[in-house]
Amino acid sequence: MTAAVSRPLALTFGDAAGIGPEIIVQAFLHDPQALRGCVVVGDVAALQRAAEVVARAQPDAPMPLVERIDALSDLTRLPEGVLPVWSVGTPWTAQTLPAFGRVQAEAGAKAADAVLWAAQAALRGEVSAVVTAPLHKEALAAAGVPFPGHTELLQACAAAHAGVAVADLPVRMMLANDELRTVLVSIHVSLRQAIEAVTHDNVLQTLRITDTAERRRLGRAPRIGVAGLNPHAGEGGLMGREEIDILIPALQQARSEGLDVSGPHAPDTVFMRARARDGQPGEFDVVVAMYHDQGLIPVKYLGLAQGVNVTLGLPLVRTSPDHGTAFDLAGTGRADPDSLLAALAMARALTSH
Repeated sequence: MTAAVSRPLALTFGDAAGIGPEIIVQAFLHDPQALRGCVVVGDVAALQRAAEVVARAQPDAPMPLVERIDALSDLTRLPEGVLPVWSVGTPWTAQTLPAFGRVQAEAGAKAADAVLWAAQAALRGEVSAVVTAPLHKEALAAAGVPFPGHTELLQACAAAHAGVAVADLPVRMMLANDELRTVLVSIHVSLRQAIEAVTHDNVLQTLRITDTAERRRLGRAPRIGVAGLNPHAGEGGLMGREEIDILIPALQQARSEGLDVSGPHAPDTVFMRARARDGQPGEFDVVVAMYHDQGLIPVKYLGLAQGVNVTLGLPLVRTSPDHGTAFDLAGTGRADPDSLLAALAMARALTSH
């Protein structure tokens, strides 16, 4: 029998048309201890189908049994080799499961329901952290979910729980691996909107959120390197004045508050300077990037398998793999669970601080 679990970790199953359920099964096979004390939030039929898919691809591997639980206390009675599932919404059957590899409203709706259940359980203190398998933004939109992704959905849920406006609970996205950590000023908006989001207040808020989160992890003030918005960080105003008019004043304010920040640095070199390798730390503990692709491309280039998405600023711990639903791989049993395993390890580490 498994040991008693007081506060399990909630693992949402993602979009059932993608690889989310499969990487959960794969993670269970690769490292059963990583899922010890976890409850999968989603749908039993989707996890059973994923187990069958993986079994066909790996016929010699011991497949987990998938079992629905109706109370978190049920986790204490389950034997080894069982994958517990908390079912949300109307249960699917083998006939009603969303097809692999396509945007479907029903898959988007249930993926969102799973995230909301897990977030609310975390806010009530019933689970220790939330790890989210990938969902699909188009499927969310097709389902009428008014949020473009996990980060915004979780932010709205936490704000509602706290009884405050969403704007009063600012969050930021961090992508991290063993070599590099980046935090973004803006997330899922167009590039034009991202440039407009580079304001004194948004940059300063990002620096404060980053400092709070990383200070908790490190036990000291983190060294924060700030990327410029423009090529060569504006080259003294020759390639744009945002560094002079916005970033430098925001950094000066942050320093006056005791934050260890430097920059703005040329975006094409700051990530290399921050990279830790060969057992040696980089020049910075974390880089604040001005927009989504500026910050995420360097981390993802270092390897999707190690990357973890962490939402900073929430009153709960949330991590996720740094890849998407991979519709082209769904149903093949070949999806790599390493990023999910890294997200599980990161969540446990963050809950220990």
